[in-house]
Amino acid sequence: MRALAVVLAASLCACTVGPDFRPPQANAPADWHAMQRGANDATSQAAAASTPTVESNPDPQWWRSFGDPTLDTLIDRALSGNPDLRIAVVRIAEAREQTQQAAAQGLPNVRASASYKRDQLGAKGILESAGVYNKVDALGAPNSPINQIAPGAGASVERGAQSALDQLTAPVNLWQAGFDASWELDLFGRVRRSVEAANAQADAALESQRDAQVSLEAEVAETYLQLRGAQMLHATAESLVAEQRETVELARSAAKHGLQSQLDVERSQAERAQTEALLPQYDQQIAQSLNALAVLVGEAPGALDAELAPPGAPPGVLPGTPPAVPVGLPATLARRRPDIRRAEASLHAATANVGVAVAQFYPDISLTGQIGTRATSPHDLAHWASLFWSWGPSVSLPVFQGGALVSNLRLSKLQQVEAALDYRKTVLGALRDVNNALDVYRTDQARLVSLDESVAAQRRAFELARESYRKGIVSFIDVLDAQRQLSSAEQNAQQQDLQVCTDLVALYKALGGGWEDAGPMASSTSSQAR
Repeated sequence: MRALAVVLAASLCACTVGPDFRPPQANAPADWHAMQRGANDATSQAAAASTPTVESNPDPQWWRSFGDPTLDTLIDRALSGNPDLRIAVVRIAEAREQTQQAAAQGLPNVRASASYKRDQLGAKGILESAGVYNKVDALGAPNSPINQIAPGAGASVERGAQSALDQLTAPVNLWQAGFDASWELDLFGRVRRSVEAANAQADAALESQRDAQVSLEAEVAETYLQLRGAQMLHATAESLVAEQRETVELARSAAKHGLQSQLDVERSQAERAQTEALLPQYDQQIAQSLNALAVLVGEAPGALDAELAPPGAPPGVLPGTPPAVPVGLPATLARRRPDIRRAEASLHAATANVGVAVAQFYPDISLTGQIGTRATSPHDLAHWASLFWSWGPSVSLPVFQGGALVSNLRLSKLQQVEAALDYRKTVLGALRDVNNALDVYRTDQARLVSLDESVAAQRRAFELARESYRKGIVSFIDVLDAQRQLSSAEQNAQQQDLQVCTDLVALYKALGGGWEDAGPMASSTSSQAR
């Protein structure tokens, strides 16, 4: 009881050595630098008026702001069927199991055992070396004390002693059953720090899964936009080919009546052929986008071809951009970006590992015990007289290990410094990503405004040129030039429209939203990660 009281008192006085983790400060600026720069740019102000950026927090399901149900469905299917995301979920479950293994080191370890063996103890050699057999042989001698007292009794005593010695030196059957137990008291927190590090690593695995989810959502949205953009450009090219065929017919009719030369006809046909040459290129982009989307949702290439065919009139229209883009404040970025949260969890794990390294300098105190029964026959195992037991504490103190413990502590501290630097690097990289995305989105919007104005002007110029040609005011070459410039302006504007949409996806990805509501994957992640 006194020993048990000492053990309990030692457990109550247990401490946890090593540094305690404190969440790092992101030290983010008060506002986005790109928004301050854009506020002083009159062109950017005018361009961003249709889609301003506001400081409210981004929508976790940002892709729904495009107003495209097909895109919403594709992302939901990707969250439930993408192989990379499912692998990340399995890694969370693996990390949770490692946490359980670390926690088990601080609990009592009880093992049941049973054994049978046949032993030859080697007692005969010991008895011979002690001269026991010689003394037994002397019992039957005529001059032995026993024969002197009772003549003839010595031989009988000798046979009895010899029989007893044979039983003692014969091999024996030994049956044993019982329990072994051990318990490390963890007085200095080595196990607790190991559990803390394992929990932090599990949190890092969870944040890695969230980071993969954010990247997946952005990749699905970007690929879908590229598909719709290629379909839109394909439809525009087909429309231009139809207009250019009318121009060719107009040139042929004029040449037939001697109003134009055959050179104008050939030039118009060349323009039509050049536009038609763009169609296979767009077909290739459409096929590649369809295959990529199928793989992203966990399907074989070709599974989405019919589902993602060009929509009705007007064909290939891009999803609309939201009326406003909430970007939040830089101070909230560290709580929203999964890669920053993962870096913080890694720093937490590195800090806890320093405590594990420090605890290795202190004694390891364990309680061990054994209880069971041991007999030479199975039916005697149930007898109380066959009971055996033992228990007691054991202490292990490192004395000399060639500097391994000191080196391990230094290594753990260096890894902690590396993790802290990696956290700061991740924060700076996230701030850079958001500012770059804001700058790109702002400048591409400004360029789109100018290109839209150019398309409207080129359309009016083409109509005027064609009407003037019919009235004989301008030459046919003026019509071809106006048509070529209109075609180029329309393609540039549509490509820029696609670029603005993909810029918006990149901005949402840089802001780190999309993991707060995991949709179909949420329940799977929660159940498998426990």
